[in-house]
Amino acid sequence: MKVTEHLANTKNTLFSIEVLPPRKGKTINDLLSVIEPLMEFKPPFVDVTYHREEIIYKKRIDGLIEEVPVRKRPGTAGICVAIKERFKVETVPHLICYGFTPEETEDALFTLHYLGVHNVLLLQGDAGHNKSQNEKRIHKYASELVEQVANMNKGRFLHEETENELKTDFCIGVAGYPEKHIEAPNLKSDLKWLKHKVDMGADYIVTQMFFDNQKFFEFEKKCRAAGINVPIIPGIKPLTAKGQIRTLPKVFNIDIPEDLVDEIQKCKDDKQVKQLGIEWAIAQSKELKAHGVSCLHYYTMSRHEATIEIARAVF
Repeated sequence: MKVTEHLANTKNTLFSIEVLPPRKGKTINDLLSVIEPLMEFKPPFVDVTYHREEIIYKKRIDGLIEEVPVRKRPGTAGICVAIKERFKVETVPHLICYGFTPEETEDALFTLHYLGVHNVLLLQGDAGHNKSQNEKRIHKYASELVEQVANMNKGRFLHEETENELKTDFCIGVAGYPEKHIEAPNLKSDLKWLKHKVDMGADYIVTQMFFDNQKFFEFEKKCRAAGINVPIIPGIKPLTAKGQIRTLPKVFNIDIPEDLVDEIQKCKDDKQVKQLGIEWAIAQSKELKAHGVSCLHYYTMSRHEATIEIARAVF
């Protein structure tokens, strides 16, 4: 079942989560044990993130330094199937531009199609910085990735001149940024590109995390004014450590409200910060639910403790 079908058929706000693939050396049970307690709240779909390879530098025998790409987490196809079979829920693998040629992307999409995974979230991903990957022919923007998947849904594949009888049937999700994408000069420009992704075939939007609901309400209003009429799912992440008030704005180009920062700075340790973050996310969630959002999406970072407390208070 497609994400958009779940959104259209619900009368109440849905609960969904996003998890990280287990690191190499871990087992699938490490991830399933995180998801299982959250199944109490009946998420209709679970997102599985994807991250590009990291670069390590190794000294060769000749003394030169060599770039070695390393993927610390495996691909998502098998993980998505394992989650789907274990919990009988839909899964939404993330696909990114950087590090993959269009041909590699097409192969990955066919694998998902054959495995019965028909929802995807398409992202630009972190920019590459190693020369070998930068020389690859890749999609530069998420809109190009959306166009490729939309073409596959029409039976148009790479290196094929005519439409094929086989057509994929992917429900396409994309990211939205209530405080604008880090590369966008302003929100107006960012909304222009978001509409372009929708025009290319995106079916729904999941937002970047935010801590001020007014930012989401304004973003939603501007999206509708710009002619973006697909469902918009707000993304929520509870703060769990004091250091996040420095790292999250830097990494995700977001603001943390002054009153939240003031309260965090009063906390004696991260245990108090975690409790404060849970309480803040509960208040956010209740207001968003009252606003009538069709779904609340929680960034768990593959930890269930904070999210389960929030869900018990909200759902």
